[in-house]
Amino acid sequence: MTPIRVADLGVEPVSLAAMRAYLRLGSDESAEDTLVAALVTAARGAVETASRRLLRPARFQVVLTAWPADGVLPLPLSPLVAVERVSLAAADGVLSAIDPGPIRLGPDPWDAPCLRFGPDLPALDGRSALVEVIAGSGGDGPVAPEPLLQALRLTVADWFENRGDDPGAPRLLPPAAAGLATACRRMRL
Repeated sequence: MTPIRVADLGVEPVSLAAMRAYLRLGSDESAEDTLVAALVTAARGAVETASRRLLRPARFQVVLTAWPADGVLPLPLSPLVAVERVSLAAADGVLSAIDPGPIRLGPDPWDAPCLRFGPDLPALDGRSALVEVIAGSGGDGPVAPEPLLQALRLTVADWFENRGDDPGAPRLLPPAAAGLATACRRMRL
């Protein structure tokens, strides 16, 4: 079971204006806006990967062929914010919505994100359960941790200043940003 990203929600955790100010770009340098916005998106992905935490809210879908035997389903989505909807999918593809009430979030959305399933769920009987959850900082979720935002800013600044220096080099986090991301890293399930 791997969560599938269905939609990004909200906005990037660092705005274009804030990133332009951090880079000390003047108002006459708007030609760089497209590049800076693309670097923010790419750096967010790199920081999310390094820290195993989501800095932008998104909707994810989890497909289950059976309810968890112990009633707990750990998810690799931190922070886990809400259960959006639950549907049952029949073999012919017809979806029927069910009440998500018996499905609750685990005790710690940051360090132990999981879903807890109550006993009142209908039997699947050859159907699949589609559970949609919202995960990530910002939007209706918690505020992104400042060390991760700083890692994002440092990464964008490094990539902005060193673009084209070595076209074959992989885009890694600079050491200071990697240290911040590692300090906030969520342990694996």
